[in-house]
Amino acid sequence: MAKDRGEHNERACKQVDGEMTRFFELFGKRWTGLIVAVLTEQAAYFAELRRAIPGISERMLSDRLTELSAAGLVVREVDAGPPLRVAYRLTDAGKALEPALKELSRWAESHLPSGGSACPEQFRG
Repeated sequence: MAKDRGEHNERACKQVDGEMTRFFELFGKRWTGLIVAVLTEQAAYFAELRRAIPGISERMLSDRLTELSAAGLVVREVDAGPPLRVAYRLTDAGKALEPALKELSRWAESHLPSGGSACPEQFRG
């Protein structure tokens, strides 16, 4: 190792917090936070979620809802119909995310550039 970087010190190498790792394994995926944000307002049918989140495919929405359900944050409810419809709502654990999501939204409003992209112009494709 180069002398100007100093010697390796294991105490200086921090491991990321386990809970934070678990959180970002789920919420670091595209669309997950937006789905939860929509559901904090009210329960929604699958088609309503699709309309509320422009650009998400049916397959991706289905996958993310399955993951959120497996994590205990979303409940899937089937309306017998006719027509048969599937609604989704947050569990108590999912509802507990609302204050954190609102705070993240306030932070983004204050600290991220507007216009739909946080990426500086010189880095956009």
